[in-house]
Amino acid sequence: MTTWQSDFIEANGLKLHYTHTGARTGARTGARTGGGSSKPQVVLAHGFSDDGLCWTPVAEALQADYDVIMVDARGHGKSDGPEQGYGSAEHAADYAGVITGLQLKRPAVLGHSMGALTALALAGLYPDLPGMILLEDPPPFWFPMPERTLPGRRSGMGQWIIDTKRKTREELIALCRAQSPNWSEAELGPWADSKLRFSFNVLNQEGSAPVDWEALIRNIRCPALLITADPERGAIVTPESAAALKPLLPNVRIEHIAGAGHSIRRDQFARYMEVVKAFLAQKTA
Repeated sequence: MTTWQSDFIEANGLKLHYTHTGARTGARTGARTGGGSSKPQVVLAHGFSDDGLCWTPVAEALQADYDVIMVDARGHGKSDGPEQGYGSAEHAADYAGVITGLQLKRPAVLGHSMGALTALALAGLYPDLPGMILLEDPPPFWFPMPERTLPGRRSGMGQWIIDTKRKTREELIALCRAQSPNWSEAELGPWADSKLRFSFNVLNQEGSAPVDWEALIRNIRCPALLITADPERGAIVTPESAAALKPLLPNVRIEHIAGAGHSIRRDQFARYMEVVKAFLAQKTA
């Protein structure tokens, strides 16, 4: 990670932080170009309460062949945290601003959970920007089900944030190690750091634009990969909701990784990277 660079870019009136693995030259923040590297580009969109550096093991596995850009979503990491506007449309607009501001050329966008919804919304609202999208266990808002607004997952979240922020980094690492013993040690530090950095404002859904997910998904033109795991281990996408995506997005490829829950890459990293690299290779073939 010693050669990675950290910077900020202005998008939608916010200062968004990102880390990238490729050498990038340019003028001031907000005027950087994507032309500093000849490698194909991959933008990583993290999940709720994580931040860009939670992708560190993935970025390390990809950096030899790709210029990897890890963005801190609004309210997360070092990015600005406005009081409201934390819906998928707003996140997608932010990532669109990053892609255009850095002059990236149809990058692949890989997202997890909230970030996977961001990638999906980006591809539907800005179909000319991403070259492909890879979706790690997104909330299946295209499927009529009780979790459509994730009430169970949001209830008690405020108290969880308070409890989490009362802990030290060392206490959070120990907690994560105990709760997720199959995660590699490389995951623990970034996970703990992200929990101490993100803003309480991320819970505010006011000011978020409504999204017609079915219409949006039908507007997607780029290749798409949906990565699913085991609902009994905590994965959100079920076989039924995965199948329901097919009529809306006929070219989507669905890959199931057994033995994993919601954080698929952390539970089954080797298999996850096999699936991701194979799909990314289509873009460079």
